[in-house]
Amino acid sequence: MSGCNASAEGLVAYFGYGSLVCRQTHRTEIVAAHPARLNGWRRHWRPRPDMPGFPAALLTVRPQTGAGCDGLVVIDRVENLDAVDARESRYDRVQLQRTSIECAAGLDGIPIYLYVAQAQIPAHPGTSLILQSYLDAVMHGFHVEHGEEGLRRFLDETDGFEIGLHLDRDQPLYPRALAPDDRRASAFDRALAPYLVAPSAKEV
Repeated sequence: MSGCNASAEGLVAYFGYGSLVCRQTHRTEIVAAHPARLNGWRRHWRPRPDMPGFPAALLTVRPQTGAGCDGLVVIDRVENLDAVDARESRYDRVQLQRTSIECAAGLDGIPIYLYVAQAQIPAHPGTSLILQSYLDAVMHGFHVEHGEEGLRRFLDETDGFEIGLHLDRDQPLYPRALAPDDRRASAFDRALAPYLVAPSAKEV
């Protein structure tokens, strides 16, 4: 996925719809970031590809007419793109049209990318579950960038929560997990509860 046609200013942008919405998970020195909405795509959880490690479900998007999802447009330096590609190693980077993004920031002349989970890799033979530590970071990002209504839209506009949770908040498997915050955790658990199907049967 290396290389792109960068602008003369040496900038690129990518639309985050999951953990990239949470600025605390960023590991490059970004130039700027702006709340935004992507039209024509639907967010969903999918099984983990067949790869080493815990079979954590992946958050991804698929094209869908009339759909949309909130997120964060991150403006970064082109030399940092390889590091972002490495972070999103099980995703393909695809270029977006500017018209698909609702964002108040000026993005003219800057290529905009989207990371989409690779579909060609067979699913992990084990049962995929959503890492609670990952979901905490995602929900925190949406709450900060889009407020209470944005957090609710994240839940409403994401398919697949019936996959269930792996309760790793106290011993997080997600490498960019947030510092513990009991009040935040309780609020997220209450918001998420209606979207889980028989969660006690899924927790491990």
